[in-house]
Amino acid sequence: METERLVLRRWLEEDLEPFAQMNADPQVMEYYPACLSKEQSELFVRRAEEKFAENGFGFWAIELKEIGAFIGLVGLNIANFEAAFTPCVEIGWRLGRIYWGQGYATEGANASLNHAFNQAKLSEVLSWTYSGNIRSRKVMERIGMTHDPQEDFDHPALPEGHVLRPHVLYRIKPADDKFVISSSKKAAKN
Repeated sequence: METERLVLRRWLEEDLEPFAQMNADPQVMEYYPACLSKEQSELFVRRAEEKFAENGFGFWAIELKEIGAFIGLVGLNIANFEAAFTPCVEIGWRLGRIYWGQGYATEGANASLNHAFNQAKLSEVLSWTYSGNIRSRKVMERIGMTHDPQEDFDHPALPEGHVLRPHVLYRIKPADDKFVISSSKKAAKN
């Protein structure tokens, strides 16, 4: 898929090194339990590719058209834990730190929602993050997702008392008034 500034594509061998570097950055991984090793990053990519075969969607690698280089990931994934709202499909993103604050996550997420609702024909997409992750929460809000504090939860993959355990839950449906399939120009402005 293409937007005005991005290409959302399947993973390439040459993405592995910059992806591993990104996952080793403590600032990028601030709201995850730990940084990922090179091996864990490669496993993530292999699993992402398997999800495309299984589900017809997954986490795409993001390439910045201007420089033709990998900058992160965005896409859709089936939740891999049990909670009151699962089973469900989530939308997520992760960008290299130098690409933050330029609207790339919003642009890629809008393209992913377009795919979710128009190609995959999903009836709803969810997203969640640590309650203090303001940057991701703002992306969720910019793409039209809504938050009901009554649905907030403690992430079951994290132990009791873990600082990152409190999570917020956001939702979007194709009929939501706030959801508009953005043109690439509109998405690029966000």
